[in-house]
Amino acid sequence: MAIIPADFELPLQLHPVKLSDMFSLNGVSKRFGSFTALHPLDVAFREGETSVLIGPSGCGKSTLLKLMIGLLKPDSGTIHFNNQPISPTNIQILRHQMGYVIQEGGLFPHLSVEQNITVMARHLDWSISDIRQRLADLSALTQFPENLWSRYPLQLSGGQRQRVSLMRALMLDPKVLLLDEPLGALDPMIRADLQQDLKEIFNQLEKTVVLVTHDMGEASFFGNEIILMRQGKIVQKGTIKTLVNQPTDPFVKDFIQAQRQVTVIEGNNP
Repeated sequence: MAIIPADFELPLQLHPVKLSDMFSLNGVSKRFGSFTALHPLDVAFREGETSVLIGPSGCGKSTLLKLMIGLLKPDSGTIHFNNQPISPTNIQILRHQMGYVIQEGGLFPHLSVEQNITVMARHLDWSISDIRQRLADLSALTQFPENLWSRYPLQLSGGQRQRVSLMRALMLDPKVLLLDEPLGALDPMIRADLQQDLKEIFNQLEKTVVLVTHDMGEASFFGNEIILMRQGKIVQKGTIKTLVNQPTDPFVKDFIQAQRQVTVIEGNNP
């Protein structure tokens, strides 16, 4: 038992813990031939928060996500992950701390559900008992039935495939989740169910999440911060209420009005 000194006093003021940047991009740009996908930009993603990249097709949001996970190399600038500069020499190791989910899941069709989810853990020589325990925990977290572990992706519904993709991304217990329009190919009813489940999972795990979407309603539902992009540039970032009530560019107002589905979730972003 710890002994508290008689002269011990509580500090007069407790300062809140300042969140650090999980990702920090400085002067990052990307070109494909003569096309500029991303103009030089600076942006940071805070630890433990859900940030949403949104904008019209071709605005650079998926390119930005691929640069963060090292699938693309920037033409200029630097990217830091968890205070470490990403480079060709360390990206393979750093990826073990990043979970990545793409539209329609990207599952290996020749592998079973269990094999898809555990592929990296088996590659890293996890013990069979650890793999099975982690698989069971993730199935409970995502509400995926264990009796479907032996099925193959084509034997699953679209929603089930996305749950499997999420479990695969979470298998190594990464620090960050990067999701590239994970719900874009689903029908509205399944999409609504998965949105609610995903938000509960994000809140429970308290991980850093960066999500790409083209849907402002989805962005407002998930995002602590929304980053609106256009033509490879960041137009405005902030909460949904800030974007709706204080647009800094006519494009912001036009983009929101064009969707006609913006719902400011009460209490989501004060």
